[in-house]
Amino acid sequence: MNSLSRFADPVFCIARLIIGLMYACHGGQKILGFPPGGHGMPPGAMGAIGAWIELAGGFMIALGLLTRLGAFFAAGEMAVAYFTVHAKGGFFPIVNHGELAVAFCWFFLFVFFYGPGRWSLDALLFKRASSGPAMA
Repeated sequence: MNSLSRFADPVFCIARLIIGLMYACHGGQKILGFPPGGHGMPPGAMGAIGAWIELAGGFMIALGLLTRLGAFFAAGEMAVAYFTVHAKGGFFPIVNHGELAVAFCWFFLFVFFYGPGRWSLDALLFKRASSGPAMA
């Protein structure tokens, strides 16, 4: 398995990029109407705040810029979305259609604790020796 470790940084960067952009698309549909197919802006201030967290947080995570901050707010927003929208439909995410909210929440929580990784704008701009977890 050690031979696969050399791919950890680029694969994490690609995962962060793809998932961050997918998350930003949700905010883009609500705020910008792009990409097409969204439901528009949810009513109330919470809907607008959530849409902006999705758009800005998604780009922050995708680019690896202020990644921990973006991941913190994104994970929180997905937890709130799950418990205020999906959990009303039943206990299990597969029943209440909350699988994506749960998956996003846990990925963003992982990014919050792991950090942006070596292949990120945070690592480039702030010149840290390692943007990953501290090694014991």
